[in-house]
Amino acid sequence: MKVLVTGAQGQVGRCLLAGAPPEVTVVGLTRAQLDVGEADAVQRAIAAQAPAVIINAAAYTAVDRAETEVDAARRVNALGPRHLAQAAAACGARLVHISTDFVFDGRAGVPYPPDAPTAPLGVYGQTKLEGEQAVLELLPTEAVVVRTAWVYAAQGANFLRTMLRVMAEKGLVRVVADQIGTPTAADSLAAALWALAQRPQVTGLQHFTDAGVASWYDFAVAIAEEAAALGLLPPGVKVIPIGTADYPTPARRPAFSVLDKRALPAALGLEHRHWRVSLRRVLGTLITAPRA
Repeated sequence: MKVLVTGAQGQVGRCLLAGAPPEVTVVGLTRAQLDVGEADAVQRAIAAQAPAVIINAAAYTAVDRAETEVDAARRVNALGPRHLAQAAAACGARLVHISTDFVFDGRAGVPYPPDAPTAPLGVYGQTKLEGEQAVLELLPTEAVVVRTAWVYAAQGANFLRTMLRVMAEKGLVRVVADQIGTPTAADSLAAALWALAQRPQVTGLQHFTDAGVASWYDFAVAIAEEAAALGLLPPGVKVIPIGTADYPTPARRPAFSVLDKRALPAALGLEHRHWRVSLRRVLGTLITAPRA
């Protein structure tokens, strides 16, 4: 089976390429190699590669910049998935598309199921919602949209890397404690995406994150503790909880964006690891590997 991965240089894209099953022929295209916002380029690339499955890991993820870079966000997050779905339909390919918890407004008190009403608070969430709607409209039986949350990896720009840098430099961080979600290791997500790529019977809207619930403060405390235990940070890093009001940002974040993710790991036969177990594993890779 041939699988084409877009956004191959991002943190999820890298994990997809690294974790490809041996029976799969995988082709990774970076943003420089394929601009998903360019319809003709997408059509040519998909026609040339003729994949059985496309995994779309390309995304505009600068949540705050999206508030002013609306066209750039919409080009990648909304038009990109539409172009890929159109190309997939033309060549008979399936499409596995990644979406986000930011399609919800965070007012729920219980985890969001896939069929929960959406109400994005900002441009990033709105453009991601438009993208998933386009995919499901154009490929109602040949696509799966996977919403995930709080993705991080040992490489790339993400919360884990930022915390490790600031904690090492200052020995103290202040982190928001009133936004609740689930940290998700990029390689955990990649494993779920590969399982989906090989199970055409699973379609429609799905949710996947690592197991458990945390605030950003909880996540930061765990990073400090686990990194110190592995010798990546000195002990005694201080993590101070603050409120969202104490850390204003251009884009509003959902206060509670925990996804109901129980169904998909069971359907795929995947081990559903707790987020802290995944964190420990990812940090372990940094003991001998460069933090590129």
